[in-house]
Amino acid sequence: MIKLGIIGTNWITQQFVGAIKSLKEYDLTAVYSRRVETAEEFASENGARDTFTDLNEFFNSDVFDTVYIASPNSLHFEQAKQAVESGKNVIVEKPAFSNQQQMAEFQEILSAHPEVKFFEAARNIHTANFHAIEKQINQMEEITGAEFTYSKYSSRYDKVLAGEEPNVFSLKYAGGALQDLGVYTVYDAVTLFGLPDEVAYFPTLVNTGVDGKGTAVLKYADFTVVLNFSKMSNSEMTSEVSGLKDFIEIDDAGELTEISYHDTEGKRTVIGNTNLDNPMIEEAVDFAKVLLAPDDAENQKLYRYWNQLSINVNKVLYNLRQDAHIVFVNE
Repeated sequence: MIKLGIIGTNWITQQFVGAIKSLKEYDLTAVYSRRVETAEEFASENGARDTFTDLNEFFNSDVFDTVYIASPNSLHFEQAKQAVESGKNVIVEKPAFSNQQQMAEFQEILSAHPEVKFFEAARNIHTANFHAIEKQINQMEEITGAEFTYSKYSSRYDKVLAGEEPNVFSLKYAGGALQDLGVYTVYDAVTLFGLPDEVAYFPTLVNTGVDGKGTAVLKYADFTVVLNFSKMSNSEMTSEVSGLKDFIEIDDAGELTEISYHDTEGKRTVIGNTNLDNPMIEEAVDFAKVLLAPDDAENQKLYRYWNQLSINVNKVLYNLRQDAHIVFVNE
């Protein structure tokens, strides 16, 4: 049984907790929040036994062995670092870290604590529908390009328009579209095609200084991948992986609810339409598999693969920001 503690009591934390409620491998035991009322309310609603408002007391406790971190992006590194040094396994919401220096330091800390596992919660690559894309790509004669789109209007953008600066649109908290919805599209590209040779990012900046939307271009040896993402507009544009006369159609690069293959004769076949009630169940299942059987050879291979993906995605995200001259506070 995985005893889980959580940092963050927002909607995405509730979604992850909802996912583990359907799984026998997890037990939510501890909630951390800066406000006692918030911690107690979340714990009461979700059956957790212990609450904390002091982060040191939280990590020094023995009531949980794995922590799920869903705090603002800029806090991930220090909290994940403290977790590992306290002997806790770490699941960090994407993006795990804001730059390559943080990732490199964190990997050194991980190496010093080999008994601890680290997972970046990039839910899209753990889904059955994403695996259907991978399988189909391996059967295609040639890949000539791809385009991934994920755009959802954020209610927090209303606050930006009103002159406020919510965390997800703040340089102080490592916010912006690339650091949120853009992470899904980068994970799509890097998982399917590896590290690009060159990157370029063309953002639309909002008055808080972060990117509200943007287009990224990833240049590979034989083709180009275009990423479109936005937190200041909606889009129902589909995504595609192009072959020669065939292509894969993806309804949404972040949600991945329906995947179809259009063959060389123009026939459309649905190859993935798994749509679970909670989109975080599949990643929670994958993490549990490794945490509960860490010595299994296949699980070790998977863990190394996911960790390397996290490193690679971190590099691409950082290079895209550098190209657009987006610098976070205190970076």
